[in-house]
Amino acid sequence: MSLWEAILLGVVQGLTEFLPISSTAHLLVAREWLGHADPKDSFTTVVQLGTLVAVFVYFRRDIAAILAAVWQDVRTRRFASSPASRLAWLIVLGTIPAGLVGFLFQKKIKAAFYNVPAMAVVAVVFALLMLAAEWWHKRRKRPEIGENEIGWKEALWTGVWQMLALMPGASRSGSTISGGLFAGMNRAAAARFSFLLSLPTILAAGLKDLYDEFKAYRTDGTGLFASGDQMLALAVATAVSGVVGYLSIAWLLGFLKRRSMAVFVAYRLALAAVLLAWWVWR
Repeated sequence: MSLWEAILLGVVQGLTEFLPISSTAHLLVAREWLGHADPKDSFTTVVQLGTLVAVFVYFRRDIAAILAAVWQDVRTRRFASSPASRLAWLIVLGTIPAGLVGFLFQKKIKAAFYNVPAMAVVAVVFALLMLAAEWWHKRRKRPEIGENEIGWKEALWTGVWQMLALMPGASRSGSTISGGLFAGMNRAAAARFSFLLSLPTILAAGLKDLYDEFKAYRTDGTGLFASGDQMLALAVATAVSGVVGYLSIAWLLGFLKRRSMAVFVAYRLALAAVLLAWWVWR
C-alpha cells in the first residue's frame, strides 16, 4: 500500500466513522477500487483506532470525569453514585450486545455481509430506519430525554442498534443515533451517547485485530507487521483518520442540533444505487 493510498483511506475512515454512512462499507469499497488483494483484512478494523483517539481527545473532559467517578465508586464501594459514574455503567451495558455478537459471530458476519450486494441492501434498509427514526422523533408526544436522563432501558436499546451495525452498510453512528431517537432522546444526547458508546467497541475490535496481526507475524512473518512499508502505511492512515475524525465529530454534533439526518438518508440511497450498478457492470 502506497502512502497516498494510506492517506486516502485515513480520510475515508475519519469522515465515515462518525457520519451516519458506514465507514466499513466505504473502506471495503475504496480498497477494492484501489485493487487491494484482501480488502477484508485487519487493516480495515485496526485503522479505526485513529478515530477512537479522536473520540478520546474530543470528549477528554467527559472521559476524565467518567474515569474519576468510576474510581470513586471503587474506593467507596458504591454503584453509580454520581451522574458520571452512572453514565460509565450505561456505556458498559450498551456495549454488551455488540460485544457478545461480535465475539461469537464475527466470522459468520464477514462471510455473509462483507460483499457489495449485501452492503447495498443493508445501506437501503438502514436508510429507511433512519428516516423512520426521524419521523418518530418529530411526532413523539413525550418530553425528550437528555443525556442526564438516559436510563438502562435506553442504553441497552441503543446497544442493540450498535450490535446491528456489525453489518457493513448499517453505520455504527447512524444505527445508534437512530436507536437513541426511537428511545426518545434528543438529537444531541443521542449523538453524544453514540460517540461515547463507540469507545469500548472500537477499542476491543482494534486491539484484537492488532494482536492477531502481531501473532501472524510472529508465527509465519505475514500480516500488517510483515514489512516496514506496511507498518508505515497503517500508522499514516490511522493518524489521518484521527485528525479527520475529530473534525467530523465537531461538525456532526453542530449539524444535528439544527437539522435532521435526512441528507444522510439520501446519500445512503444514492450509495446503494452506485454499489449495485458497479457490482452489475464490473
